[in-house]
Amino acid sequence: MKVDLIIQARIGSKRLPGKSLLPLAGEPLVGRIIERVKRCKNISEIIVAIPDTKENLQLKIYLEKFNVHLFCGPEDDLVERYYLAAKERKSDLICRLPADNATPEPTEIDKIVKFHKNLGCPGFSSNLSQIYNSGYPDGIGAEVFDFSKLEEARSYFKEPSKREHVHLNFFDYESQKPVDNDWCPVNTINCPIEFRRPDIVLDVNNYHEYLYMDKLYQSLYYKNKDFTILDIIEWHDRELCKRKKEK
Repeated sequence: MKVDLIIQARIGSKRLPGKSLLPLAGEPLVGRIIERVKRCKNISEIIVAIPDTKENLQLKIYLEKFNVHLFCGPEDDLVERYYLAAKERKSDLICRLPADNATPEPTEIDKIVKFHKNLGCPGFSSNLSQIYNSGYPDGIGAEVFDFSKLEEARSYFKEPSKREHVHLNFFDYESQKPVDNDWCPVNTINCPIEFRRPDIVLDVNNYHEYLYMDKLYQSLYYKNKDFTILDIIEWHDRELCKRKKEK
């Protein structure tokens, strides 16, 4: 079974334009993500799916230095971009990772892939963020779903919101509701107690979050480039204590 990790990236982010190329410890954000996920053991291939527009040429040129497959597809139809990328690479399972999750945890990605494969039936599994009180920090895991389900979603759902956000075809994190659990069962795993911290958000959606992530990388990366979620939590809590004392 071919399990391909697809990272979605683009220059034209509405909330933080150009964020994929913003530096983290001397290397663009998307490069740091690739560096981390290359340590995954249950992934067949890493694919970076970007828009096929002139605006993204700079991103394309940067990504060509990595030993990953680069796919260019529609900018505003993310479902189609994923579908075409997975079809081209003959993916059986798709592991989805947004390029604003700057600290993916390779062991947790491997864990959700193994969990999904062991279910033995097509569906959607995630530890990308908290599902059903799983306790996961936001941004260290991934989503896993079968190519067959993506193909069906591509045919069934035409609403702009679902074409722009792949997960909304299967599960809504905000409402914590699956789209249709009979059609596409949604499953998750419980976060290990030692880093069960759903209060921690490790996304980069705006400039404030980028500054936080930049400080995190400056503090942790040069000591250990393979820093883990436990290192992040220790640093995060230490920063919170500093801020409280400053007040």
